[in-house]
Amino acid sequence: MSALASSWTDASSLGYPVVFGGVLLGSIVPVVPTGAVVGAAAALATTSAGLDLVLVLLLATVAAWTGDVVTFAVCRFGGPAAVRWVARGQHADRIAEVREQFRAHGWQIIVAGRLLPAGRIPVLLAAGALAYPWRRLVPASMLAALLWAVAYALLGVVSGGIFDSPLIATLIATLLVLLVGALLNVAGAARRRTARRAAAPEPVEPTPAACGPRERSGPA
Repeated sequence: MSALASSWTDASSLGYPVVFGGVLLGSIVPVVPTGAVVGAAAALATTSAGLDLVLVLLLATVAAWTGDVVTFAVCRFGGPAAVRWVARGQHADRIAEVREQFRAHGWQIIVAGRLLPAGRIPVLLAAGALAYPWRRLVPASMLAALLWAVAYALLGVVSGGIFDSPLIATLIATLLVLLVGALLNVAGAARRRTARRAAAPEPVEPTPAACGPRERSGPA
C-alpha cells in the first residue's frame, strides 16, 4: 500500500511538467479537468516536499493564460471552420447572450468567464468575433488565469491542511474541485433559465371585445 501511495504522490508522477501540460491541454482542448489538476498539485505541495506551491501557481497561471490566448487567436483569425471547432457543444443563444454582455463589460467578462465553469469558451468566442484588442485581452486574461489558479489551489491547500496523507489529500482535493465545478454549473444553468424567463415577453390576454362579434351600430 505504501508503494502504491508513493507512486501516486512522487514528483516524477505528478510533477511540474504534468501541471503545466495538463492545464495547457485542457485550456485548448477541454478534455482535461484543469481545476482538478491544480487542486491535486496544490494538495500534494501542501503535504509533501515533492512540489512547491508557488511554482505550481505560477505554472498553472502561465499555462491557463497561454491556452486562453491560443483559443482567442483561433477564434479571431482561424476562419469559420476553426470557430465552429471551438464552438462545438456550445448553445447559440448562450454565445449571443455573452456577446451582448461583452459589449458592455469587456475585460470583466473575460475574468468572470475564466472563473465560471463553461464560461470561458463563449467569452473567447465573443472576444474573437468582436475583434477585441490584444492590448486589453492580454492583461485581462492574465488576471483571470491568476485568480483561477489561486481559487482552485486554495481547495487543494484546504485539503492538504486537513489530511496528512499526500494521497488522501490529493484525492479529496480532486473531488472538491469536481464538486464545486458541478455546483457552479447547476447554479449557472438555473440563473440563465431565470434570465430567459424574465426576458421572454408575457402573453397578451385577448379582450372580450376582440373575442366576440362586434355590435352593430345604428338602426337595424
